[in-house]
Amino acid sequence: MAPAITLAAEAPKLSAANTGFMLICSALVMLMTPGLAFFYGGMVRVKSTLNMLMMSFISLGIVTILWVLYGFSMAFGTDSGSLIGWNSDWVGLSKIGLTELWPGYTIPVFVFLVFQLMFAIITPALISGALADRVKFSAWALFIALWATVVYFPVAHWVWGSGGWAFELGVIDFAGGTAVHINAGAAALGVILVIGKRVGFKRDPMRPHSLPLVMLGAGLLWFGWFGFNAGSWLGNDDGVGALMFVNTQIATAAAMLAWLIYEKIRHGAFTTLGAASGAVAGLVAITPAGGAVTPLGAIAVGAIAGVLCAMAVGLKYKFGYDDSLDVVGVHLVGGVVGSLLIGLFASGKGQSTVEGLFYGGGLTQFWKQCAGVFAVLAYSLIVSAVLAFILDKTMGMRVTEDEEVAGIDQAEHAETAYDFSGAGGGAAKTAVTAPVAAAASKKVDA
Repeated sequence: MAPAITLAAEAPKLSAANTGFMLICSALVMLMTPGLAFFYGGMVRVKSTLNMLMMSFISLGIVTILWVLYGFSMAFGTDSGSLIGWNSDWVGLSKIGLTELWPGYTIPVFVFLVFQLMFAIITPALISGALADRVKFSAWALFIALWATVVYFPVAHWVWGSGGWAFELGVIDFAGGTAVHINAGAAALGVILVIGKRVGFKRDPMRPHSLPLVMLGAGLLWFGWFGFNAGSWLGNDDGVGALMFVNTQIATAAAMLAWLIYEKIRHGAFTTLGAASGAVAGLVAITPAGGAVTPLGAIAVGAIAGVLCAMAVGLKYKFGYDDSLDVVGVHLVGGVVGSLLIGLFASGKGQSTVEGLFYGGGLTQFWKQCAGVFAVLAYSLIVSAVLAFILDKTMGMRVTEDEEVAGIDQAEHAETAYDFSGAGGGAAKTAVTAPVAAAASKKVDA
């Protein structure tokens, strides 16, 4: 993410080109949340499809309102103690001028805030994949509101806000390796440790019901991620955004191939789910690093993330935590890998002059990355677990066992994803069974 404030010799003027570019990027990032809904929706069983879609879509509503009321102010307002921001003029967004520029840049404040809003929306939605099949929708909605307030908004300030401790330390996070992916992955782990496993975990088959839907979601995520990553430089006057765009494509391709090769060696097949998961792992890993590494470095980041994330998704069976759709294995592990590899592969020729170990810069940046990674991981894990514990003990986080077994879609939404009642099943059945019955009758008569 570009710095919140950049000193310049002359005051910048509003750029129609950069403003239009950033509005397009904002729309691309918004599309990622429905894409995530399809990705997750295809990965669950039929009886949980609508619930999975809704757990992403509801974030579009809740986080948008919170961002307008106080979230933007908390994340990007005037720093207080390097931990949180605040600007009372931004509460409700009523005192922001139409052409008021984001300090040091050529885009209006309104454009910056809506771009950042889309990040705030998708981050809690990412958590939902770990909780498939078993969480009350009302409890999930309240969790989103609380989590965004006490976890996401402060962490966004740490990482991207002027005065935030990670920002001032020099932790590099171009577009959300720590603030989005590690944050969401650690939160997912914290919540599932509190609410427990699905009924039948490690016993019943829980295969994806629609791999085409998974691939559609992965494709939308890949497409939207160009806005997510390239847009985070807040313009492209110096080519850094273009570098990020190129590195996003390269790392994603490398991760997908690496995951598939690992999968073939380990399990004997190239799976569709593996291709989709590998692509997402690459997108996650390059998110913090893409502005700091070269295209060859992007290949390395993607390939390493593809293999390590493929290995990590199986840990839930070894350690017994039920991460339904591999949020921990892909987003937490991928975010950690991408963030730490900056300390090794930063070339000094992208977003800054910072060089990693392999470019003669030593381990200075690596240790800074470690500080950012593990602070966000620990904070999100602990606070998310506490929030889940409080909600579970008050309103209850989980549906009943009977509702889970019968299907959370019907229990929570009174709907089903696929309704075949009007598809002419009775007529089709008659057409098929009549000849069979006639043949059987002839055989008996004979």
